[in-house]
Formats: sequence, structure tokens, C-alpha cells
Amino acid sequence: MKPISALIAEDEPLLAESLKRELAKAWPELEICAIVGDGQSAVDLALKLQPDVLFLDIQMPVLTGLEAASSLASSLPAPQDLPLLVFVTAFDQYAVQAFENQAIDYVLKPVRPERLAKTVARLKDRLQDRASSNPVDSYDQTAAQLRDLLLAATPQQARLSLIQASKTSAQGSTISMIPIEDVVYFEAADKYIRVLTADQEYLIRTPLKDLLAQLDSNVFWQVHRGTVVRVASIASVHRDENFKVSLKLRSRAETLAVSRLYGHLFKAM
Repeated sequence: MKPISALIAEDEPLLAESLKRELAKAWPELEICAIVGDGQSAVDLALKLQPDVLFLDIQMPVLTGLEAASSLASSLPAPQDLPLLVFVTAFDQYAVQAFENQAIDYVLKPVRPERLAKTVARLKDRLQDRASSNPVDSYDQTAAQLRDLLLAATPQQARLSLIQASKTSAQGSTISMIPIEDVVYFEAADKYIRVLTADQEYLIRTPLKDLLAQLDSNVFWQVHRGTVVRVASIASVHRDENFKVSLKLRSRAETLAVSRLYGHLFKAM
């Protein structure tokens, strides 16, 4: 029988080793398959090693724990399960309430044996439940909790009505004022976000997380880690034999990929 495995993502080596030691006491059968120090490495190794449990520090270089979990959920091929998620955080009442509301477990720094024992018991129960459930249903349940947690962690701001995008040329710099209703979709690209209208493309430097907080979630849907589309711009939805979903747009020729994390948005009514 394959041993239960876990991956620890923690950028402070001493805390990572402390968590490993406490887990060895609380759950001797658990195999720690890797310890990494940043969010992107956590995603890469989780895809390769397929651990059953993922301990994610909230604040890490490259990707935060929440961003790493979101990226992993978007990258997993069907029907692979999303690992059970445990977030490791310094005390923050807002974060603790968010985790408890979404039934995703957490442990506080420094790790206390009695609190970790409760986490281990919960993980064992959930792993037992998974053993008798459909992998797709299991993924959907964990992904739904993660989506709600990501939403709860994003403070809402005033709604955007105009996008201000600048273009620089030999003749100088021009700021274009783009009505939000003209935007077909947004796509993250390196340090920029591409703003696509029916016939133009602009670049802005607003982080996608900040942009999402200013968009009406009934009008714009996030469909991939780096893609947000106006719902009314979607002409049709295609699902292939491997359950991959893509979108055809009304006013642009390209198609947009939908990650597994957001595939629930396009189930037939």
C-alpha cells in the first residue's frame, strides 16, 4: 500500500524542520516527500510527486501559499486529485476566520503539538472519505473551498468604469481611456496585463489580484490563473475528450483555455 505523503512549503528552514519533527511525532506513518522554500517550487514538485497533503506557508517568495494552491489547482490534469491543503500562518484573526469558514485547515506559527494533532486527525478523516469517493467529486469539493477562500482574501474595491492604459512612442506618451464595457478579456503577461477589446490591445501594470477586486464578478469571470473574461463576450464553450474546456469569443478569433479550478462555471444549466 502506498504510504501517505506530504510536501512542506516554508521559506524559513528552521520552521520547516520544526514542522517536520512535529509531524513525525503526531503522524509517524506520514512520509515527507520534499521540503521547498517558495511557492513556485511547491507547485512544480507537487505536480511531479503528487503528495496527498500540502503544507503551505502563507507568505513565501515567488508565489504566496494561496497563489501556489490556486496555480496547482489550475495545472492538475483530470482526474488527478488536488492534495489536501493545510496553510501555515502567523496569527491573523482574519486569515483564521477565512480558513475556518472554508473548512480548509491551518496551523499557526510556532506549531503547537496539540493543534497539529487536531489537524492530523482531520486529514486522516478526509483521506478516508476520499478513498471511497470519485476523484472528480473530491477535486471539485476542495477546489470550491479554495475558490471561496481566495475570494474571501481579496478585499473588494470600488468598481472600475474606465481603464487607463498608456502607450509610448517616438512622438511621446498617450493615455487611452478604455470604457470597461469595451473590454473582452484581460490576460496576465509577465509584469503587465493585456487588455483586449474587440479590435485593440493595451497594456497596464496593475496586478491581476488588484484588478479582480475592482471588477464586477457577475460581469467578468476568472477562467484561468491569468485570464479574466467578460461573460457576455463568450460565444460558446467546448469540452474535449480529456475534459479540457475552451471558450470561443464573439468578437475575437482566439480561443481561451479554462483551467480545472474554474471549469464549474461552464456546466450546463
